[in-house]
Amino acid sequence: MSMIRCVFSFLFYTLNTLFWFVPIFICGVIKLIPIKPLQKLMSWVAKQCATMWVSCNSINQNLFASYKLNVTGLEQLKAKDWYLVIANHQSWVDIVVMQRVFNRRIPFLNFFLKKELIYVPFLGLAWWALDFPFMTRTSKSQLKKNPKLRGKDLETTRKACEKFKEMPVSIVNFVEGTRFTAEKHSRQNSPFEHLLKPKAGGVAFVMQAMGEQISKVVNVTIHYPDGIPSFVDFASGRVTQVDLRVEVMEVSPNLIGDYTGDADFRVNFQAELNRIWNEKNQQLAELEAKTQ
Repeated sequence: MSMIRCVFSFLFYTLNTLFWFVPIFICGVIKLIPIKPLQKLMSWVAKQCATMWVSCNSINQNLFASYKLNVTGLEQLKAKDWYLVIANHQSWVDIVVMQRVFNRRIPFLNFFLKKELIYVPFLGLAWWALDFPFMTRTSKSQLKKNPKLRGKDLETTRKACEKFKEMPVSIVNFVEGTRFTAEKHSRQNSPFEHLLKPKAGGVAFVMQAMGEQISKVVNVTIHYPDGIPSFVDFASGRVTQVDLRVEVMEVSPNLIGDYTGDADFRVNFQAELNRIWNEKNQQLAELEAKTQ
């Protein structure tokens, strides 16, 4: 039975994606015309189509793979505001669940993506048309070989964020930088029992580029009582419940500053992020204890 659910669910996801891809891609092409009002209109239309895509995905979940959503903390959110959304990351399911929970409550979620993801069939071009930033991260080893690359990540982020200043947006950052696994946790020797170490750079660059415009930081903690699922598990209906704890935070002065050039600010920023991660780890421990 779960396999039949999975087949129909994947079919629905595919058809829904192909259907909404067409108008979103057309909007992206029209935005190449250098007329500001037209570009702004096309961005709005594309976001509306993407919102409908998420709504149809939610219908798919209710039909073929229903689950209980246990969510707290949505009361302060507004549909027309600028947000930085930070969250722990365990599965690709995180994205689908967050899209469902925040759909029409805050502006459409924009993710920073690795540049290679633009080649994902259909979705890559849709993400491009929706102004998702495609990033090339500079590693420490690359900086060692070529110091001229220092600051390039910030410049790339700043250029990406320029598009977000004209229309309310929700910028999502999975602070751990990758999905949680026991192997990664062990390799990192992470001090957080349920989390990987937070990577400050991505959040810091967004705050440095847009800090004064970001209205609130939305801190999301995701927990799966049945264990971390794969997308196949999710589409097959094997996920019975998802817990989301949402905390809407004021933008702390400790989060806005020159991360690359100010060593004292960098230390304070990392300390603030570690404080948030400590609280998130405690929250996950409490949710895990309830499950057991």
